[in-house]
Amino acid sequence: MSPEDADTDRRERPRATARHAAALGGVNLNPFGDLHTLQHLSARLARSLRGVFEPLLRHEVRTWAEPLSVQRFVDYRSERSDGLTAWVPLAMTPGSGQALVVIDGKFTLELLDLFFGGTGAAPHDMPAEFSPAGEAMLGRLSMMLTGPLTAAWEPVAHIHFAPGRVDANAATVPSIDGEDPMVVTRFGIAKGNQKPAFIDIVYPVQSLKPYAPSLTGKVLGAAPDPAWRNGLTRAMMTVTFPVRSVLAEPVISLAKLMELKEGDVIPITVAADVPVMVAKGQLGLGTVGTSNGRAAIKLNTLSFNAEDLA
Repeated sequence: MSPEDADTDRRERPRATARHAAALGGVNLNPFGDLHTLQHLSARLARSLRGVFEPLLRHEVRTWAEPLSVQRFVDYRSERSDGLTAWVPLAMTPGSGQALVVIDGKFTLELLDLFFGGTGAAPHDMPAEFSPAGEAMLGRLSMMLTGPLTAAWEPVAHIHFAPGRVDANAATVPSIDGEDPMVVTRFGIAKGNQKPAFIDIVYPVQSLKPYAPSLTGKVLGAAPDPAWRNGLTRAMMTVTFPVRSVLAEPVISLAKLMELKEGDVIPITVAADVPVMVAKGQLGLGTVGTSNGRAAIKLNTLSFNAEDLA
């Protein structure tokens, strides 16, 4: 993504960073520290969202995770526009926690139009609430998000997410008070160079507290770039190892060894199966023979262990 694209992709209103220091007499909104683990988790989820939205948008898309923030729910609501918005609770089990999926109404209606064979255009005059078809689309989309969300959390905790009833009014979302601190993760979805849409997954701090040891004790590594991984694989395939075989191991006494002179013959017996060695370990057993006029060994059994190469 070019610097020019980045300027248009980022949210228009600046947001606070995830680190918060408690003011004297105040409440620390973020008890988890720098939240690097959750940011890495969001990056993992963002990569998997392409598989969710490309079939819905019928177009190749770019997906990314925005820097997360921690703020009170009332402040988060005030940042959003007054337009139609879907608030979908996600039950987090085991436990009694819940998250929220927050989706812009215009983006929802664009997906709905595409689903019914349209061009992806939302109505010029946005409705005040979602139709039954819109609610069904939101339920379908929320369910599609639960699989990637569960997989993204897997290295940190085994959490199952289940969507609840779609609500168009944040004030009526159950179990969340306006003063509750929330961790806000935002994801951008854009077709080509078009203006992106954003969806938010919002976690109440209280719902994340059971996972505090994992969130503060692990840092998830980002998946390697495919081109880099393929290059590394090709380079590894060119590493060479010495291959040798022991045809016989005759035993003679020291007295006979001292009497040996040029022209003497030490008799040997070649076994039916001889060991084939790679580096310090045994690759397997084979039979001595010829191939294209050159001495060769036909492998009969393999007993290779990669650890023996160390």
